[in-house]
Amino acid sequence: MKMYLYPMKIEVLFEDNYCVIVNKPNNILIHNSYYARNIKDATLLKLLKEQLNLELFPVHRLDRKTSGVLLLSKQKEHVAVFQELFDSNTIKKSYLGIVRGFVEEELEITTPVKNPDTKVYKDAATFCKPLHKIELKIAVHPYKFSRYSFVKLMPETGRMHQLRIHMNKISRPIVGDYKYGDRFHNRMFENEFDCKNLFLHADSIQFSHPILKNEINVKATLPNDWIKVFKIFNWKV
Repeated sequence: MKMYLYPMKIEVLFEDNYCVIVNKPNNILIHNSYYARNIKDATLLKLLKEQLNLELFPVHRLDRKTSGVLLLSKQKEHVAVFQELFDSNTIKKSYLGIVRGFVEEELEITTPVKNPDTKVYKDAATFCKPLHKIELKIAVHPYKFSRYSFVKLMPETGRMHQLRIHMNKISRPIVGDYKYGDRFHNRMFENEFDCKNLFLHADSIQFSHPILKNEINVKATLPNDWIKVFKIFNWKV
């Protein structure tokens, strides 16, 4: 008997005549790029083309491993119009993360971030707000216990890998981050909870529509790994 693999269905959070907002799953590229030239899986744009029969144009970016809210334009000529929201800092974005260690208070991280192409450091700023924390009786090298925090992250700039780099800089790396994170804690989440994804999620986006002028406020539901961990930790969003 033949087995048929059906394309992954992408959750559409909002749509009008000018844009589409989707909930991007973990581990999906938005589009093909030089940096991910070895990845052959279907891109988000390809999946959306098959699902919606639309050619869409991303307005901003999310890392392949990051899930959550992504804004796309229906017309190429409107991409710059929507991007102006980001350039002028008139769009509000918030992310959720699970990080190693306790984050005890609200803080702003302002470490410059290096551009991967030019190798030049650029100013960057991230606001971090702690929401929950937990200490587990699970040993993670070199300690006999492990600590985690659930945080809200609000980037004031949009540098590549900014949130992942900034949390690493304050020694609170995001769980599941194999580039900037802690391999011992990543491994613990795999072994104990069967969670292998990056715990960084673009939670919400809010802006005034640049063409229609109405207010858009969209939130993205959390992936299954998050729901599983929240039940184990007894956390609430």
